[in-house]
Amino acid sequence: MTTVSMTVNGKAVTAEVEDRTLLVDFIREHLRLTGTHVGCDTSQCGACVVHVDGKAMKSCTMLAAQADGAAVTTIEGVANGDLHPMQKAFNDNHGLQCGFCTPGMVMSGIDMVNRYKAEGKTLDEAAIRHELEGNICRCTGYHNIVKSISQAAGEM
Repeated sequence: MTTVSMTVNGKAVTAEVEDRTLLVDFIREHLRLTGTHVGCDTSQCGACVVHVDGKAMKSCTMLAAQADGAAVTTIEGVANGDLHPMQKAFNDNHGLQCGFCTPGMVMSGIDMVNRYKAEGKTLDEAAIRHELEGNICRCTGYHNIVKSISQAAGEM
């Protein structure tokens, strides 16, 4: 067993977990934050994306112990009273259908916009599509997801 301590969505948490506990399982099972989804268990789909110290990470390929001391943000932690601009853009542009991939898409989109803005790079449709290669949506065909991220990029 390992004791892990981290900040999740602004709150300090400490728990004792098995050494092999994945971060996604810690978030879902120990903290009961079920917005982070498990879609594939192989790091293919991106449904489990969270931010660890401000960077998008697939939480199904990271041990909870690796996040010890880190600041973790899940989909539940991005809104601050009102919807985050990325969440609002997904709503405005119908960037979701079943919603299973949406938390990971939103988290990836936020990271994408933040990185491109920090680097002074333009986030155009081609860049968004390239960045989304690690996220799978089985419903939408991505068109409205791309529109959503593009809208949010102008509002963030």
